Amino acid sequence: MSTTTVTLATGQKMPMIGLGTWKSSPGQVKAAVSHALAVGYRHVDCAFAYGNEQEVGEALQETVGPQKALSREDVFIVSKLWNTHHHPEDVELACRRSLASLQLQSLDLYLMHWPMAFQRGNEVMPRNRDGSMRHDPTHFIDTWKAMEQLVEKGLVKAIGLSNFNARQVDEVLAVATHKPAVNQVECHPYLMQEELLQHCQRRGIALTAYSPLGSADRPWAKAREPKLLEDPGILALAQRCGKTPAQVILRWQLQRGVTCIPKSSTPSRIKENLEVFDFSLSEDDMKTIASFNRGERLIIPLMEKDGKQVWRDAGHPHFPFHDPY
Repeated sequence: MSTTTVTLATGQKMPMIGLGTWKSSPGQVKAAVSHALAVGYRHVDCAFAYGNEQEVGEALQETVGPQKALSREDVFIVSKLWNTHHHPEDVELACRRSLASLQLQSLDLYLMHWPMAFQRGNEVMPRNRDGSMRHDPTHFIDTWKAMEQLVEKGLVKAIGLSNFNARQVDEVLAVATHKPAVNQVECHPYLMQEELLQHCQRRGIALTAYSPLGSADRPWAKAREPKLLEDPGILALAQRCGKTPAQVILRWQLQRGVTCIPKSSTPSRIKENLEVFDFSLSEDDMKTIASFNRGERLIIPLMEKDGKQVWRDAGHPHFPFHDPY
């Protein structure tokens, strides 16, 4: 069972290993969630933009609730507000849409998926002719204020951030009535995020790692790019520990105080990713894994512009990755 949790600023206990659902395709995600809950997961990470919340909801409806295997209080469910719904008038409707898809009355945690607002409407990825995104002028502070109303109305128990840099985190904290409980960011041995981790921890904000295993199946991956799970150093540590490379990486994160949401649709891997509470890494092991840091982001979609590869959203005034961390 996943009994190790992190206590959020709200007092809620969030399991430190959750099931990620990004890139889980239709027909797979329901089975993945059902299996995860059956083998002991009590944390499921969702998002409107993943396009699969209805299927996640079907799995939850079959397993969670009165006269079901699990009570609602047993499971920590996270969803995210997408960029096209940042306008304050759109926030509650977007939250209610996710709740309806997930067949829930409330969420344990609702995150602002990115600090960047896209053009309002039903198009998830509104693009200009050159492939860049069509922006909206809404500031994430105005969005945050609308998200606070979701807590007041009982639609969500906690709110938080995703893909925010340290400066943006502090901007939200300066005006927040309800403090961000979590900042969910890309984090793995090639991108340790140590400065951001410490920044958030000093402010009582938990850090959650998405793509903690390097997301080798990310759509824009190039053949020449390194694969974290095949890193010789990780492989050597895994062999010595008698664990899989994924288990070693997840254990490294847990010992740093970082919650992880590895995605998998493979039953054996889903189970293995939860089996990280029966061993520990030594201080030397932790330092070894830290030495693999490259400060390298893998989850940045690129586009061609003037014959060059550029970050697709870098022109947005609230693009988070221009700052050092």
